[in-house]
Amino acid sequence: MDQTVTNAAQSGAMAGRRGCPLSELRDKLRRSGLRPTRQRVSLGWLLFGGGDRHITAEMLFEEAMRARVPVSLATVYNTLHQFTEAGLLRQLAVDGSKAYFDTNPSDHHHFFVEGEEELMDVPATDVTVLDVPEPPEGYEVARVDVVVRLRRKR
Repeated sequence: MDQTVTNAAQSGAMAGRRGCPLSELRDKLRRSGLRPTRQRVSLGWLLFGGGDRHITAEMLFEEAMRARVPVSLATVYNTLHQFTEAGLLRQLAVDGSKAYFDTNPSDHHHFFVEGEEELMDVPATDVTVLDVPEPPEGYEVARVDVVVRLRRKR
């Protein structure tokens, strides 16, 4: 196992998270049409090793730095977008200043806690979307995202 992945694995173990086996992660990348490079595997370990989560590029970059994974912020952004295009992640635009990435790419909705920058999944059965408008000629609805914004009671 190379040093980068070893550092990421140790960091995940120290954080109490259990990572997915590296061979499964490499296979997952290959099945998605991505070459399992050292950086993709290291970032994938950090992303997918702890179950479903919502993360920004900056958050993942900080985790990578703590795990001593030698990547730039630009590489983190590029990798997140490659994973999204391959269907491994779902990108969410809930705040105009930053994008969140969800490791659960299935169709579901979210709560966003304003001021805390936290996303939480809404149980699939709790939201029903009715009367989606007919798309213009030549287009189809790709998905509907519902983001319910929350704030703490005063």
